[in-house]
This record gives sequence, structure tokens and C-alpha cells, in this order.
Amino acid sequence: MAKSGLIVGLDIGTTKICSVVGDVNEAGQVEVVGIGTSKSTGMRKGVVVNIEQTVQSIRQAVEDAELMAGRQINAVYAGIAGSHITSTNSPGLVAIKGGIVTQRDVERVIDAARVLAMIPADCELIHILPQEFIVDKQRGIIDPVGMAGISLQVNVHVVFGSVSSAQNIVRSCHRSQLEVADLALESLASAKAVLKQEEREIGVALVDLGGGTTDIAIFANDAIKHTGVLPLGGQNISNDIAFGLRTPLAAAEKIKTRYGCALADLADNNELIEVPSVGGREPRRVPRRVLADICEPRMAEILTLVDQIIERSGYKEKLGAGIVLTGGAALLEGCEELADQIFGLPTRIGYPLDVGGIRDVVNSPKYSTAVGLLRYGAEMEKMGQKKFNTSNETGIFEGILARMKRWFKEIS
Repeated sequence: MAKSGLIVGLDIGTTKICSVVGDVNEAGQVEVVGIGTSKSTGMRKGVVVNIEQTVQSIRQAVEDAELMAGRQINAVYAGIAGSHITSTNSPGLVAIKGGIVTQRDVERVIDAARVLAMIPADCELIHILPQEFIVDKQRGIIDPVGMAGISLQVNVHVVFGSVSSAQNIVRSCHRSQLEVADLALESLASAKAVLKQEEREIGVALVDLGGGTTDIAIFANDAIKHTGVLPLGGQNISNDIAFGLRTPLAAAEKIKTRYGCALADLADNNELIEVPSVGGREPRRVPRRVLADICEPRMAEILTLVDQIIERSGYKEKLGAGIVLTGGAALLEGCEELADQIFGLPTRIGYPLDVGGIRDVVNSPKYSTAVGLLRYGAEMEKMGQKKFNTSNETGIFEGILARMKRWFKEIS
């Protein structure tokens, strides 16, 4: 990837797989040159449940992206999500050797925080993200190297997940003839695509409404404070539509995308939509208000559960910039207005920011994760970070400390 200049973000989602190809121009801006999407049939709630089907979907998305970009794809920056993802905040404390903080002291204190996080035996560290350093009770330090002191403390956000789930993502990519340059938590990737610097500084919650899961990332003081996953998403709304309107699931997904409304008061009861029937029966026409009456309760449930997660994090009162909704389900009409009511905070829909090239093609919340992964990869390439050894599935977890360093530089 470094030799060709080609950078690829691969979003392996529950309902779709998206591959976004980009180059970096002289100004350092990411320019999208190709995109490919395919229906995801081997995933459930962000986890691989059928490798063969996942491989086929990845290949189709990558081939479409290669065709548009006119370039061959050999390696990707892949996203990881799912209900198996867990996070916690952890402190670390070490004595400063020699009275001046060195890079080695930073590494030691972060390692101490990782140990205190007590990651379960069946889980693997994905990210360890420094929030702040403290030198002799002086808080809010971003880079303590070179400072004088006796003790060095750190507060970190630790993200870990199922070893087998991560390995299955890597294995699916390998069987698609792709190297995995790195894995990144999808909610953090989405945040890179849609959040503004000032939002992260004064406090913001990113809510990524995906197909199988809803991912949450909370930022304050320009640092990650909390991440969470809710095992509900847009697919649950499609299932409700299929059941409530007695229509095939594929038809329910199309109806949701075209006519769905998350706030029933916005739907016109006089507007009729055609609904395919099952069992060879004739299509029916029903008021759009009926569809909205199905969509609103499920979306309200999802947003209410997200609000509870934010409340339990202890950061809701610190969200000066409110809520940013992204992901495909955020495109439902009325979603922003419903979120305003439920969260009681200012809400906006997050679109990918500062993207060049074929910007119009990816200018949608449903591409936020893929674009964020692309931007993440561009930053890693720019910093000259060496790719992980991905000759086998376990190699992706090597070099955790190197990944921690670059995430800190990126978020701080």
C-alpha cells in the first residue's frame, strides 16, 4: 500500500460491505477514487457467522471498487464492531526514572494501565487510548515527555473484544486475497469522518446507527471518554416492517429506505405506498402514516437505550456539542427530530467531512465508517507506521503499543 499510494477502508457491516479507495493529495486531503458495496449475508450483529458468504460479499465490494478506481487492491484497513466489543477506563501510575519523563516512562505507565484493566482471557486488546497524563498532580497533559517530575500517571480508555471474532474478520479478508493493514473500532473510525474538532473539545456523543448494531463513542476535552455497543440497528426496523405490513424482508428494506419515517407526525396519511405481498398475492397500497407508526416505536426504543448508555457513562451533562447521528438508519426522515426529543440535546446528522475526489458518491451517513477507515489509513501511511504482520490471523494483534501511540497522536 505504501508503494502504490493506494489506501482502502473496508467496512464489514451486518447489512452491507463497503470498500472505499482513496489517494492523498499534496495538501494531505484524502481523495476518494473508487467505491464498491455489496449486500452482507454472512454477518450478524457485527460478527462473522458464515465465512464463505462474508468472503463472497467482500470480493464483490472490492472488485467493484477496483473497477471504479482502475487500481488493484491488495490490502485494507478493516473495521471491527459487534456486541462482543467492551471498553473500560483504567488508570496507571509509575515512578519517573531520572526525574525527567522519557518515552520509555510513557510506555511503562500505559502498560501499567493495561494490566489494571484486567482484560478477560478470551478477549484481546484492540485499542488503548490515552485520555490524559498527570505529572506530580498536574493534570490535562497531552505529551509529558521532557517534563520534570517524580510520578507519572495516565488515564486510558481500553477497548477489547472477542479474539475469535477479530480473527474471523482477518481470516475472511485473507480468503479474499487481501492483507489487513490494521483493524480499527468502527465507531472511532466514524468519528474521524464526521466529527469536528470543536465538537470533540466541548463534548459530543457519536451515535452510529448501523444495520445490526448501534455504536456509541463519547468525546470530551478532545479525548475519547466512553465507547459502547447496542445490539439493535436498522435491520430491526426492517424486520418490524416485514412483520407489520406482511411483506418480504427484501421488500421491507426497500420500503424503509424509500418511504421510512421515524416520526409519525411527519407522515401524510393521504400518501399511499405500494407494498408487495407474500405468497403470490397482489400488492397492496397502504398509507405512509401506517409505515411511520411501525418505524417510530423501534427507532424510539433504540435511541432511548442509547440515551441510557450515555447517562450511565456519566458524561451526558458534559456534551456541550450534543449528539451526532450517522450510519444508514440516520437517513430515516424524522430521525433527527425524534433524537432531539429523546436526548434533550442538540442533534445533527453526520456526513463525511473534508473529502475530495468523487465526494458526491460518498456524501452519505451510510459511508461514514468506510470513509473514516480510509482517513485512518491515510494518517497511518503519512506517519510511516509499519503494517502489522498479517501472515496469520493472530498477527493482527502484534504491535499493540505502536497502535496505541498513533491513536493518541490522532485523537489528542
